[in-house]
Amino acid sequence: REAVAAAAGALQAGGLVAVPTDTVYGVACLAQDSAAVRSIYSLKGRNGAKPLAICLGDVERLYRYCHVNVPDELLRDLLPGPVTLVLERSEELNKDLNPFTSLVGVRIPDHPFMRDLARACPGPLALTSANISCQGSTLTVLEFQDLWPQLSLVIDGGPIGDIQSPECRLGSTVVDLSVSGKFSIIRPGCALTPTVEILEKKYGLVPECS
Repeated sequence: REAVAAAAGALQAGGLVAVPTDTVYGVACLAQDSAAVRSIYSLKGRNGAKPLAICLGDVERLYRYCHVNVPDELLRDLLPGPVTLVLERSEELNKDLNPFTSLVGVRIPDHPFMRDLARACPGPLALTSANISCQGSTLTVLEFQDLWPQLSLVIDGGPIGDIQSPECRLGSTVVDLSVSGKFSIIRPGCALTPTVEILEKKYGLVPECS
């Protein structure tokens, strides 16, 4: 509870916080805080045309920030989990967050700390991996210590997964569900096979390319 309160306080003060997730370490800020969003891009040395995902604590909150065109049950089959769902964004979302696209990726990590933190904040978190752009993702806090000086807080949740395993560094599977009846895989990530199986077999969605 103390860690959640400290992290929520730092975020609400406009800071950047390093957080453990169910896939890799991330850096979060308040998605509705335009200055904090700019700080995340600068921290990562990230191309301004590369979108940030938003992170929420619960599936119900997704409807406020996205236009959903798939069954609620489909969302709940994939979330919370190591999957980023790309949907049409709603007017509620900060216009300075990914202003170049009408879509937004949504994460609900299967990680109790992250879900509690998202619930403790007034709006969605913007979430990206804790690394310089083009460098590998990180599974311990020591692996991104070059970023520490620019962060308000680092939450050490211990090693995530098997730090020897390249598969553990793949990050979430990113799937675009913005076109009705179809899906397209933007990043295979760590949960590709079960995600595609759910989309195709249970819900009859077809890959966008077909």
